[in-house]
Amino acid sequence: MIRVLGIELSLHPLFVLILLFSVFTGQFLELITLFSIVFIHEMGHVCAAYLSGVTVKSVQLLPFGGVAVIEDHGRLTAGREIGIALAGPLQNGIMILMAAALRQAEYGSTAYLNYFIGANVMIALFNLLPVLPLDGGKILQAALSLLLPYYYTLLWTGRVSIAASLVVAVFALLPLGTGGGLRLNLLMIGAFLLYSNLTDHRNLPYRFVAFLMNRELIYERYQQSGEAARPIVAFSAKPLDEILRLFKRNHYHFIYVMNDDRNVVAVVPEQRLITSYFGM
Repeated sequence: MIRVLGIELSLHPLFVLILLFSVFTGQFLELITLFSIVFIHEMGHVCAAYLSGVTVKSVQLLPFGGVAVIEDHGRLTAGREIGIALAGPLQNGIMILMAAALRQAEYGSTAYLNYFIGANVMIALFNLLPVLPLDGGKILQAALSLLLPYYYTLLWTGRVSIAASLVVAVFALLPLGTGGGLRLNLLMIGAFLLYSNLTDHRNLPYRFVAFLMNRELIYERYQQSGEAARPIVAFSAKPLDEILRLFKRNHYHFIYVMNDDRNVVAVVPEQRLITSYFGM
């Protein structure tokens, strides 16, 4: 593990295994190229995060991308998250154009440039799959958070990603049933995605608590913009945590409390519910 500009940079064990394999197979140049592509891809995310005003604590590199740990303290809106996620594949697109220009100018090895372009295409397209924690999964999750309550966005995108990870793993094992060979690379990717999504699913309550604790900036934006608050209508007997799960990411809420006769008996700002929830 090394530090670059205060960011902890490390290699995932899967990348280390491929590194060792490349030494024995004589494909070290290809691995260094892959490492460079993945590193530039992740630095695109890091630069976009800093431009968005959020802090990147660490980056772990994998053969097909990386996992960045971001500390945003409520500053990461859905739009900014989509921009950060797109910044990685954008770097791949820029590298493809540069390599294509060199190939067109007949500068350098055509075979190597073809490999370089193909690797960039593969990494960009794979990362744009709508599965967490890939860039496409983050884009989908951020886009859905504009439409759905944040809690249910986390819940359902996580469940769909777990199911998709299982499909990848099962697909990798299918040739065994017909006497074929194991798709080892695909199996390792499916196992990683499954482990990552199961871990995120277990951490869902903590992510939701962090979401509630960082609502101050939403209130500040609501005051500065003057836009109307989003109403949430709830019966007085409705559990507090179920009401909080209806909060949307980019909106400030007033809660209209109704009695059994469907009459509004109170209008409560969201801060009061959050304060009650945490027992402050």
